[in-house]
Amino acid sequence: MKVAKRIGLEVVGWLLLVAGVAALVLPGPGLIMVFAGLAVLSQQYEWAERRLDPIKYRALKGAAESVETPTRIALSAAGVLFLIGCGVLWIVGPDQPGWWPLPDWTWLTGGIGTGSTLLFSALIAIALLVYSFRRFYGKPDAVAELEGDIEEADRDFKALSADD
Repeated sequence: MKVAKRIGLEVVGWLLLVAGVAALVLPGPGLIMVFAGLAVLSQQYEWAERRLDPIKYRALKGAAESVETPTRIALSAAGVLFLIGCGVLWIVGPDQPGWWPLPDWTWLTGGIGTGSTLLFSALIAIALLVYSFRRFYGKPDAVAELEGDIEEADRDFKALSADD
């Protein structure tokens, strides 16, 4: 049973890590998924544990920056609405318009699966936006503390890496 649990955790950890790296350039919470993957893998691997804090604090820094100003909040909310719109469009799957210059098979590729994934990403983005707003908006002390945490995590990571 322990072997099955270990293998299951490793599969989940690696899937989250790979999906997170992909989501760094695709729609989705990339840094959060990388952190989640490393958190799972850190139970098995020391290298993952060493990288956990620097990634965590950078993910939180990104969250803090997303609510730094009302303009950034509005842009983040617009991004969420765009994701929702795209998800609904993919699920509804309207016919290909006449102006579409590419082959038929390229119109809304993925169908309901892609649409559902986009809506799920939008839900995560809403939750992260609310969390970020509640934790960081108008709280310069929380952001300053986070900056200190990043510096400390970087120092610890460099010290641990030098020992290897």
